[in-house]
Amino acid sequence: MPLRAPLRARTHRRLAATASVLLSLPALAACSGDSGGAAEDGRSAEDVLAEAATKLTETSGVELDLSTGTLPEGVSGIAKAAGTVTQAPAFEGSITVVFAGQTAEVPVIAVDDKVYAQLPFTQGAWDTVNPKEYGAPDPSQLVGEDGFAGLLGLTESPEEGESVRGGDNNTEVLTTYSGTVPGDAMDAIIPSSAGDSFDVEWQVNDDGELRKATLTGVFYPRSDPMTYTVEFDGYGAEKEITAP
Repeated sequence: MPLRAPLRARTHRRLAATASVLLSLPALAACSGDSGGAAEDGRSAEDVLAEAATKLTETSGVELDLSTGTLPEGVSGIAKAAGTVTQAPAFEGSITVVFAGQTAEVPVIAVDDKVYAQLPFTQGAWDTVNPKEYGAPDPSQLVGEDGFAGLLGLTESPEEGESVRGGDNNTEVLTTYSGTVPGDAMDAIIPSSAGDSFDVEWQVNDDGELRKATLTGVFYPRSDPMTYTVEFDGYGAEKEITAP
């Protein structure tokens, strides 16, 4: 039996409304709950972190940016580090240290197990330094097995968290994995680390690349817990770094 005109109109309106809702679902999902992470493809959190560690050790180079807020009063240590770390291993960039109450941004090159720095008041001369004397690590080792790749593998009881948008123009899906790492492993990143364990959050993209690390704990003796944030970008960077 043909539908009466009013009934046909109502039916068409319902179909149009249903189609509109269905078409909007992908956009809503992208805003409120981006897919990604280990749970979607059956991998464990440990599997994801292991892949991220491999990506770090195998890339030709990566851009690294480490920072924290104000250091505890009376503490000498590292406030910032930014530069390129290569597979050599080598590093070229700068480290900002707080030493004897003074803050200084120091150009640094690290290559062939030596660290060179242009210390303040040296008229641009390069000196060989022991970075641990300034509370800083050898920056050429920050990425490999003695650095963040090693910490990823040492993460205890990692748990997958939420996925968020990030990266250039928010084109990446970043999934957070949280856990703890032993205190004696953290001194590869901050040599003065004094805590028994540290809380860590890793953000890994869908390509298995570590994009951000958030490290919280007691990094300096007789001080309160604090947080360092490290961002990783430019995987595949190629740069020839030589001694000055």
